[in-house]
Amino acid sequence: MVLAGIGLAAGWIGTGLWRRRSARLAMVLAAAEVRETCELLGAELSAGLPPGSALQRAAECCAALRPVAEAFALGGDVPGALRAAATEPGRRDLALLAAGWQVAHRSGAGLADTVERVAGRLRAEEQTARMVAGELASARATARLVAALPVAALTLGAGTGGSPWEFLLTTTPGLACLAGGLSLGLAGLWWIEVLTGDAT
Repeated sequence: MVLAGIGLAAGWIGTGLWRRRSARLAMVLAAAEVRETCELLGAELSAGLPPGSALQRAAECCAALRPVAEAFALGGDVPGALRAAATEPGRRDLALLAAGWQVAHRSGAGLADTVERVAGRLRAEEQTARMVAGELASARATARLVAALPVAALTLGAGTGGSPWEFLLTTTPGLACLAGGLSLGLAGLWWIEVLTGDAT
């Protein structure tokens, strides 16, 4: 019963860590898609394509821009549609495109230049994010290694004739050690994810 409780708790925390990591990766992919879409949109506008056609082509690559293209086709509020799309996870940079679109529309400035500037800023931010992710990769790897060390130590102990697994799984002090060790190890992994998430 105690083992089942420990397993459930460890599974719950492990699942939370996996979901957090998956959400982080999904946001990185969505942000990269937004950047690529802005680059495509800027290139199409610079080539002389009308804004509506450029938005249609960009919407083929980025599903989040489909409502934006529809808003343009119906004479709706394009910056508003872009801001609505920016509320999706990982797509907050569409708010920059919305601001650029609005400024270009009100001031008469070239939309192509504005979109290209937005794309340039997103490229610079992505380079910074890659550098930060590279710096944080060593901290994440160290945390995973430290979390795996107790398992390696137990395996070595069993290989030298000891019975650490029997102690951990069949005695009350062993179960207490197992619960405490798992709790601290998973809490450490969670804390590293929180810290690195804040840094990024």
